[in-house]
Amino acid sequence: MFKKLASLALVAAVTVTASMAADKLNGAGATFPAPLYYDWAFNYQKDTKNKVNYQSIGSGGGVKQIMSRTVDFGASDEPVKQKELDESKLYQFPAAIGSIVIAHNIAGIADEALKLKNEVVAEIFAGKIKKWNDPKIASDNPTLKLPDAEIVVVHRADGSGTTYNFTYFLTGASTMWKESIGTGKAVNWPAGIGGKGNEGVTSLVKQTPNSVGYVENAYKEKNNLSAATLQTANGKWVAATEENFKAAAKYASWTKENSFYAVLALQPGDNSYPIVAATFILLPQEKAEDNKKVITFFDYAFTKGDAAAKKLGYIPLPIETKNMIREYWAANIK
Repeated sequence: MFKKLASLALVAAVTVTASMAADKLNGAGATFPAPLYYDWAFNYQKDTKNKVNYQSIGSGGGVKQIMSRTVDFGASDEPVKQKELDESKLYQFPAAIGSIVIAHNIAGIADEALKLKNEVVAEIFAGKIKKWNDPKIASDNPTLKLPDAEIVVVHRADGSGTTYNFTYFLTGASTMWKESIGTGKAVNWPAGIGGKGNEGVTSLVKQTPNSVGYVENAYKEKNNLSAATLQTANGKWVAATEENFKAAAKYASWTKENSFYAVLALQPGDNSYPIVAATFILLPQEKAEDNKKVITFFDYAFTKGDAAAKKLGYIPLPIETKNMIREYWAANIK
C-alpha cells in the first residue's frame, strides 16, 4: 500500500503550468480526496496514456486556482453555492464521499476505544478541556487509563474544506462553538498547532504524543492512527467505520438544479457517522473542450474507480447520483 501510494504521489507532484498538452490535465485543490485522485489518475494513465496531474494544496487553493483559470479543474470539500457559481461562471459536481475522523496519539488507547461526546470534541478544539483525564472525558471512558497529560490540539494551517466540514459539525454540536468560533475553511483557532493539508495534520498527530487532530479517514487508515468513537446527531455512540459512513451518506439529497450543493455532517439515523462529507469538482464554463477531457476522466473514475475508493476508505457515489451527474454534464458541457 505505502509503495503504491508513494508512486501515485509522483503523478501528483508535477507543477501546475499554464501550458497544457492535449493529453494532459491539471487539477488542484482539496487534500481530503487526494489519495483517491492519485489512484484514479495512475490507472487512467495506464489504461488511456492520458495524464492527470493533481496538486494537493487545500480547498481554498483549489477554488482560487480555478477562479483564476490556472488549472483545468479545481477541487473543494466545501461546496460552492449556486449564486457564486453563476458569478464565477463555474460548473460543480461531486466526485466521492469521505469522512473526517478524530485521530489521536495516546499511548495504550486503541482505535475506537476512546469515546468523545460531540460537544466534548468542541471543547477540546476550543482549548477549554486541556487534559486527557479531564472529568468530561473520563466519565465516558471509565475503563481506559487516560493520562494526566496536556492535550496537544492539531488543526489545519491552510484554507481547507476539511476544516469547513469539521467546523460545520462543531457548530451543529456545540452552542459554545457556534457563538464563539463558527464555521469556515479557516477559523481563529483558540488552541493548538497547525499543519498544512491532511498530510501535515496526520504527520503532526503521528509524531506528537498526546495529540489529537481531524483528518480524512484515508489518511488515518494508511498511517495506522487511532480514531475516537463519536456520537450520531441523536446521541448514539458510533465508530468511524465504512458501514457507519454509508449510513450517513445515504441521506445526501443531490439535485442538478443547485449544482449538487450539499453538506452531509450530522445526518439523521442511529448509525450515521456525524462527520461525513462530499468532495466536489469545479470547472470553468467557457472551456468546453478542456471540460470534455475532464469529464472523460471522471466518467472513467465513476465507471472503474469504485474498488479503489473503497480500498482507500472513501464511499463511491451511488449509481443514481453518477447518472444524475452525467445528465448534468450532457446538459451543460457541449
